[in-house]
Amino acid sequence: MRVGLFVTCLVDLMRPSIGFAAIKLLEAAGCEMVVPETQTCCGQPGFNSGDRKTAQDLALKFLDEFEGCDYVVAPSGSCAGMIRVHYQDLFKDQTNVLARLTNLTNRTYELTDFLVNVLKLQTVPGRFTGSVTYHDACAGLRELGIKQQPRELLGKVSGLSLCEMNESAKCCGFGGTFSIKLGEISTRMAENKCMNIDASGADAVVAGDLGCLLNIEGRLRRRGDKQTRVFHIAEVLAGLND
Repeated sequence: MRVGLFVTCLVDLMRPSIGFAAIKLLEAAGCEMVVPETQTCCGQPGFNSGDRKTAQDLALKFLDEFEGCDYVVAPSGSCAGMIRVHYQDLFKDQTNVLARLTNLTNRTYELTDFLVNVLKLQTVPGRFTGSVTYHDACAGLRELGIKQQPRELLGKVSGLSLCEMNESAKCCGFGGTFSIKLGEISTRMAENKCMNIDASGADAVVAGDLGCLLNIEGRLRRRGDKQTRVFHIAEVLAGLND
């Protein structure tokens, strides 16, 4: 099974360990990994800002780079949601392109969804001593139904206990360009999220989207919390959380 890893631009630039963790998990499950060196962005920032031409160009680039794979996996519900849901809208009037894109986007998955529902993973290599709380990122939850999959996988991590926080599915305030355009509202939302993380008593907060994690960790540190660790779920599942 040839599986293409769409690394995502945030992971590539800010936390490459997430990409390596995803590769470790997928290779351990028997996948032959394909990681195109020319890949960049899924086009979501342009799409959300009304720049459809740039988003279309990046969607076609994605198609050219990954069309030969059996599946494509992204360690981000946000990027996977853009590909699976919004690429259809970008090319709704170009039937020849839409047919090719649909064939590929139907084989594109968020990482935990792929591990649970396609690979049906029974074990994970990671170990974690302590407790974690899980933040449900908006796009993965609402566009792809990513809710139980990460919790099922965390349940397979030796030594880990899950402490659910209040309002785990409420937005952390990142929202891509939202956090830039409406900074004060974003800050308040991040503060509310951090209060719920603190109240959970967990040693670490885990999520499936790096954008959320950067926003949450930034707010945790600004409010003086130097102890709560912040991980992408791939890092925990793969054991790259030291």
